[in-house]
Amino acid sequence: MSNHGDAEQIALACRVLAHQGLAEDILGHVSVRGDDDTLSVRCRGPRERGLLFTEAEDVHRIELEGTPRPPAGYAVPNELPIHREILLARPDVRVVVHVHPPAVVAADLAGLPLRPIIGAYNIPAMRLADRGIPVYPRGVLISSSELGKALAGTLGDAPVCVLRGHGIVATGETVAQAVVRALNLESLARMTLHATSSGNPVPELSEEDIAELPDLGPGFNDDLVWRSAVAKLEHAGH
Repeated sequence: MSNHGDAEQIALACRVLAHQGLAEDILGHVSVRGDDDTLSVRCRGPRERGLLFTEAEDVHRIELEGTPRPPAGYAVPNELPIHREILLARPDVRVVVHVHPPAVVAADLAGLPLRPIIGAYNIPAMRLADRGIPVYPRGVLISSSELGKALAGTLGDAPVCVLRGHGIVATGETVAQAVVRALNLESLARMTLHATSSGNPVPELSEEDIAELPDLGPGFNDDLVWRSAVAKLEHAGH
């Protein structure tokens, strides 16, 4: 079993992501780096019901390298190399989220890059786009260390990455930060799809307006949004 605090946070993150529509059914997983060359990750077990119903008991700690050995009856994600290779390549990252946000996938398949077209509507999403969002070009299952290394290479030092025909990776120093980055990416993709549906060109935000937008800090950008998402989850009975 994972550290209980990490397990609770991972389980909560999975439920939030599913409730927000970024993870359908049983697809998707969240991991947290441990302090002892381990990671805690959502596994599938005998009571698998999907991400919306993830509990702390579904989260287990495994070695960061080597053959994973989850408890009897549990299986690590097929795409465990996503988590391992990113955590090995990025010592600044503590949390990795992999989900399948439909708007992000649809926008990328339609050839619509996620650009800084919005402003105060969602400042963190705009900043992700202004920085540039890398795209891993293969729509394959990231089930080997070679593919995981290739994905980590595409991600580079960016906070998020789009996986073509597949989903996204979002990273962070905290569970809240990684989850909210995933939510912001899907918000930007939804707005991109809406704004381009008329067929008219959509301009990027001006440099002047980008410079004017403040950085409200992680307490506002991450923690408050996370708390709101958790409140919505609880209000829905999950």
